[in-house]
Amino acid sequence: MDFSRWKTWICCAVVVVCTSVVWPQPAKAADDLDLAYRWAPVHYQDTDDTDADADYLTAVDYDGDWNAKNNWENQDDDLGRLRATVYYSVVETGTHWYIVYSFFHPRDWVDYPDFGLDTHENDMEGAMAIVRKDGSAYGKLEGMVTVFHTNFYSFTPAGSPLTDGEENIDGQLRMVTYDGALHPATFQEAKGHGLKAWNGGEFPGGDGVIYYPDRSVAEVPEHGNDRHVKYRLVNTFEAGGLWDHRSDSQTFASWGTFAGDNGKDNAANAAWGWDDKDDSVARGAMATDPARLTDSYFNGLGQFSTDYVKNAYR
Repeated sequence: MDFSRWKTWICCAVVVVCTSVVWPQPAKAADDLDLAYRWAPVHYQDTDDTDADADYLTAVDYDGDWNAKNNWENQDDDLGRLRATVYYSVVETGTHWYIVYSFFHPRDWVDYPDFGLDTHENDMEGAMAIVRKDGSAYGKLEGMVTVFHTNFYSFTPAGSPLTDGEENIDGQLRMVTYDGALHPATFQEAKGHGLKAWNGGEFPGGDGVIYYPDRSVAEVPEHGNDRHVKYRLVNTFEAGGLWDHRSDSQTFASWGTFAGDNGKDNAANAAWGWDDKDDSVARGAMATDPARLTDSYFNGLGQFSTDYVKNAYR
């Protein structure tokens, strides 16, 4: 037997083991719901007083079915069904958790006749939290990317190491204390529902709903200027839920695009269909390949893995 060859092989194996990267892991990791709750936004939803309830957050199946083509018609039939719901998903690499929050409205609307040019049935926009694993149960929030129609915007909290990458950072991510912890604050415009970081100011026109996260409670605003409403976090991947209906022709007209026949047809997208019109990453990457999107949008990433430990979108 040629022991010299065995010796060489063993030495090489030892080198591989000794030089492999060991990423920091929490002593006790939070489950997906707890992790999503920890970084869930305090959400400032502007409302338009000509039809304020059309700006309330709710679930895709708020009306008891997954037929996306009747959501516009059913929106104002029973306001008690508009229970505040936000979908979340958690994707994980060796160095980060990526938490996508999806905010749904049955109508994208205008308050003047537009002949269907600027309205459409269903509307889902959202945000991705970038959370570094730092050995703690919940990690450290380093940044957020939000969906504003066909543009993505980037924000970082104070003290974040992230800097401009292929895209410029658009502003500061403000944090609001809720349930004993700091949460990012997000803002959605009335009617069109584009989403950015909250700028710290008052609602345009002075009226709006402030939504706060909850693991199980979904409340309905009392009016269009309700300043404390709880939204329920719902896992995108729960059995029988949003992801399970991804190939349901009643819900989706095509991959990641909701069916809709009011105003502009089939004009709203779920997270795996979100797309910035002029960046370098693929459609849907915020959900399906968030490490790639983060690597493109930011520098200053430090230790950074693009290998997924968990990614149910794939």
